[in-house]
Amino acid sequence: MKSGNLVVAVFGAVLRISLAVAIIFVIYRGAVTCYDYGYRIFTEPAMSSGEGRSVSVTLLPDMSPLEIGELMQNKGLTRDSKLFALQYLCSEYREDVKPGTYEVSTAMTAEEIMAAMVPVKSEEQGVENGN
Repeated sequence: MKSGNLVVAVFGAVLRISLAVAIIFVIYRGAVTCYDYGYRIFTEPAMSSGEGRSVSVTLLPDMSPLEIGELMQNKGLTRDSKLFALQYLCSEYREDVKPGTYEVSTAMTAEEIMAAMVPVKSEEQGVENGN
């Protein structure tokens, strides 16, 4: 009878240790993935070096950040649509990006692409608003 209790106790201990190791592994993998994405938000390089290839993109008025990211990935401007969506949401340009057709390059970083999608205000508008 006592040997049966010993086997159950050993099995229970092994099960608890295995569960703890599995939980630690899942937490570790999650932390590594989060760190990688967080790092890439601010340091992701352009798709190509040099002058790159010119690409025309059209933003529609009702596009979500994820749809914009998917468009950029489909056009070969970014490696990861979800990463681009996060870069867009963290960008200072997110409020200024307007619908329209823009010419961007595969040699541009995500931030440079977003800056290119902000319509340029003419100097005349600035003078008129200042009066």
